[in-house]
Parts: sequence; structure tokens; C-alpha cells
Amino acid sequence: MPAFHIQRSSVINASREAVFDAIADYGTWPTWSPWLGIDADAKVTTSDEPASVGGNYQWSGPVVGAGSMKHLKLDRPSSTEDQLRFIKPFKSVSSVRFDIEPAGNETRVTWHMDGNLPWFLFFMKSSMETFVGMDYERGLSMLKEFVETGAVASKLEVMGEESVSAKRLIGVQASSSLDEIGVAMGRALEQVTSALDTDSPPGQLMSCYLASSDMKQRRFDFISGFEHPDSVVPSGLICHEIPKARYLRIRHTGRYEHLGNAWSGGYQYARAHKMKIAKREGLEVYVNNPSNTAPEDLITDIYLPL
Repeated sequence: MPAFHIQRSSVINASREAVFDAIADYGTWPTWSPWLGIDADAKVTTSDEPASVGGNYQWSGPVVGAGSMKHLKLDRPSSTEDQLRFIKPFKSVSSVRFDIEPAGNETRVTWHMDGNLPWFLFFMKSSMETFVGMDYERGLSMLKEFVETGAVASKLEVMGEESVSAKRLIGVQASSSLDEIGVAMGRALEQVTSALDTDSPPGQLMSCYLASSDMKQRRFDFISGFEHPDSVVPSGLICHEIPKARYLRIRHTGRYEHLGNAWSGGYQYARAHKMKIAKREGLEVYVNNPSNTAPEDLITDIYLPL
């Protein structure tokens, strides 16, 4: 069976002990799990002593499937070793480890997974390493926020399938790596605002992810701007026509840094409900104004094309 190894790291502004205690306590995992947010019907249970060797954490839901984690070794504040067991959508067992190391006045945590895919899924090894790696990045980002602030500003709501009328997007086209996407979009929107010479958005603020994007390469091509009915396109901007189409809409409430939860959650939901995602442009609509809205109250609607 094809073996795989996945690891991702993050630096957290907290002591090693604080980071270790958050990871070792399975009771905290639903708060920063990169998978559970999309499944409102998931049932999560933890053992009586979830932060002890032998402690366990179990989940079952129509979107996330079913499985469990069990502590095999806890070495405070340096590392944890766990057994990850999936029951649904297919059976497998993997080893999970967190290494917790000093990083100056902060703490570096590295999340590892080692395991084997069932033989009939050998072709998924590369994709799994890419996408589970992204899940780990999202989880570590939420773990960081949880340890540093005591909460995670990321909530998902499935709004369902809907038909969206044609839109006319006036904006700036750009390309960015996944790591720099927030900065790149912010820069694009600054260009749009400058070209329009107004502080008031003329229409709905949004971004369109182009079909030329390559998620495996972590590169995204996009147009950010405003929905605008005027026929005249200001100098320096482009006009992009988005045709009428059907989408799966996922609403994210919270920091833009966690918008990956909505995209990943939407794909999770679509797979679980046997929806076919079309190879067309996806949309990101910013419902309220980021200039006068607290980060934890930002509302963004993600549209996955069907």
C-alpha cells in the first residue's frame, strides 16, 4: 500500500506549555479542527480524561464521516503521539505527531501524519498530500488564534444550492500564491478604488477565481473588484462577465484569513452529497464592508459552481 507523510508548521506567540496543553486536550479540538466546521450535524464525544494517555476523541457526521483519535504518548511540553483511525468514508489507521519546539520567545509546532492509503486509492497519494497539507495549514492557523486569543473567528453555514443571475465585474486581474492571496487581493482592491476615485463602493465587493487557477500548485488567478452595471470601464480596470449559473453557497462569518475553511468545507459538503463541482469560476462575495466591520463579524459568501 502507498505510504505517505504529511507535515506542516506554524509559530505561535505563546509558551510551549500553553501550546501543548491546547493540543493534548481533545476537548479543544472541535474549536480549531479544519474539518468539523462544515458539518452542523456531526456528533463529537471525548473520553472522561481527554488530555491523558489513552484519552480519545470520536466524531461521526454525514459530511465528515466517522473516526477517532487516541493519545499514545504525551511528553509535556515537547510532543504528543496519537493514533488516527478512520471508519468512514473508508477504513484506515495513521500515526499523528505534534512536535512543540522553542522559536525565540515563541513556539513552533509541527503537525505530522504518517500512514498508508488502501491499494485501490494509490492514485490519490499526491492529491491527498496536497489537500490534507492545506487542511493542516488551516488547522494550525486556527490553533494559533485559539491559543493566542482563546477563540477562533470562523463559522460556516451551508446556504444551499441556488441559481445566480449574470454579473458584470469591474476590477483588476492578478495572480498569487496561496500564501500571499490576502495581500494580493487587498492590493488589487486598492487599485480598483483608486481608479474609480471614490470611497463608496459602486456595487457589491467580490472576487472571481478564474478557471486557470491551479490548486495543486497553490496558484490562484483572480479578478477582484465591484459588481458594476455601467457600460463605461474606468481606465486601468477590466470588465469581466460572469454568466448566470447554479452554485453551492457557503457563508463564512469571521476573519478573511480563515476563508479557506469555507472553500474546503464546500468541497467536503459537495462530495458528501454527491454534488458535481463544475470546472468554472468560483465566486467570493464580501457581504459587509471590511473598512467598518470588526474582523470577527465579517461575512463572506463562497459560491462553488455546480
